[in-house]
Amino acid sequence: MSAAAPAPLRGGALALTAFALALGTFMQVLDSTIANVSLPTIAGNLGVSSDNSTWVVTAFAVANGVAVPLTGWLMGRFGVVKTFCTSVVLFTIASLLCGIAWDLPSLIGFRILQGAVSGPMIPGSQALLISIFPSDKRSTALGVWSITTLVGPIMGPILGGYISDNYHWSWIFLINVPVGIFCALICWRGLRSRETATRKLPIDQVGLVLLVLWVGALQMMLDLGKNDDWFNSTRIIVMTVVAVIGFIAWVIWEMTDANPTVDLSLFKYRNFAFGSVAFCLGYAVFFANTLILPLWLQTQLSYTATWAGLVAAPSGVVAVILTPFVARASGKVDARILATISFIAFALSYFMRSNLNTSASTWDLVLPMLVQGVAMSTFFLSMVTISLDGIPPERMPSATGIVNFARITAGSFAASITTTMWDRREAMHQSHLSDAVGSASPFQMAHATLERLGLTDLQATAAITRQMIGQAYLLASTDLFRVSAWLCVALIGTVWLTRRPSAPKGPIAAD
Repeated sequence: MSAAAPAPLRGGALALTAFALALGTFMQVLDSTIANVSLPTIAGNLGVSSDNSTWVVTAFAVANGVAVPLTGWLMGRFGVVKTFCTSVVLFTIASLLCGIAWDLPSLIGFRILQGAVSGPMIPGSQALLISIFPSDKRSTALGVWSITTLVGPIMGPILGGYISDNYHWSWIFLINVPVGIFCALICWRGLRSRETATRKLPIDQVGLVLLVLWVGALQMMLDLGKNDDWFNSTRIIVMTVVAVIGFIAWVIWEMTDANPTVDLSLFKYRNFAFGSVAFCLGYAVFFANTLILPLWLQTQLSYTATWAGLVAAPSGVVAVILTPFVARASGKVDARILATISFIAFALSYFMRSNLNTSASTWDLVLPMLVQGVAMSTFFLSMVTISLDGIPPERMPSATGIVNFARITAGSFAASITTTMWDRREAMHQSHLSDAVGSASPFQMAHATLERLGLTDLQATAAITRQMIGQAYLLASTDLFRVSAWLCVALIGTVWLTRRPSAPKGPIAAD
């Protein structure tokens, strides 16, 4: 847009519109995680196996993965406001359809629709939040966006677990309906007069087909790999080959086409390239640990889904409290310093978790989460500031779309790799423990003690085996926590490969 862009919003209008935009982000992020803990309930209610129910998650991830990179083209063609509001409306309708699904195929179909139409929601809310705040309050806008992006993955398991434990699973989707209606109405009413300039952009049909091909194959490979035993499965090998070849062909086409669907030339900007790498890898580590801790608590320490989610909640509370202060300070402090603080806090949190044991108290579990909350309060804000530094306003929708697509894909990689490594490390540790204990004196002493306490021979053997399995999963978890900590330390170096982001100057006309 030109310099005649509408003035930033102020007062109550700014607060209400920012809140509605934040809800749009929250809904989308929440729905990417809320169904995970509800899969056993959904499978039982619909009369299908647990393996088949994973398609509820896979369908959303694949469709969303394809849709997010198209955000830049959609916003350039139809305008940021219209694209975002339409996405919210369609997402709300898709959520309603998911809630009334009558069998697994219908639920999977509606989840595909939900994932496909939700692509522009996160990049759109991010771009619009930047545009409605005064230029000197850009960090505040990013802070609002960061809070909702942080809270979503934490609230997803809590809400999903609570609803599954106490209500019908359909409410994990139906709760979006009133929120979506409110978000769409407020955003359209407050922002329709601020529509961005549109261009009649041609459709890059070849690029679009290649994008759908490689992203779809990649997401399905990542989501189904563990159940199919990875590369021992012909299906996984075929999807991997399709994803790799499709990706290479897509990159070549997008870099040479006059009107690409996804503007990959943005990676020529130094901060965008290195910032995106640090952002995606840091998010992957964060997402992996967000997944592993509740999984360990539920499967090994007998926590319910609700309580496993509540253990993680303090990190979200700390992040929400600190983010406004970090946002206020970010205009004066080098974003690379804030990113360094974030990675140090993440590393400290994971090192603390690597010392946990099967007798860990609630406080032992919560304390590392409080430290993680400090990391979360600076992570998203600093990484987005670095990644988008120097991007021309008219290319901002494309940049936010690419960054969010890369972040989501990194999270999918992290989830698949981490759960697989967790099981494999457990098998290795259990083998070592079995060799150490075996039928020698440690086993005999423990067995004799349990028999004196009244257990039969079979019960005593089962109890010892259960303890070994629990210790093996503990060691597997602490291995992953320790690796995560060192990865965060290593990522500090990547942050300092970027230039210091410049402070906002003048109106951000076309964001």
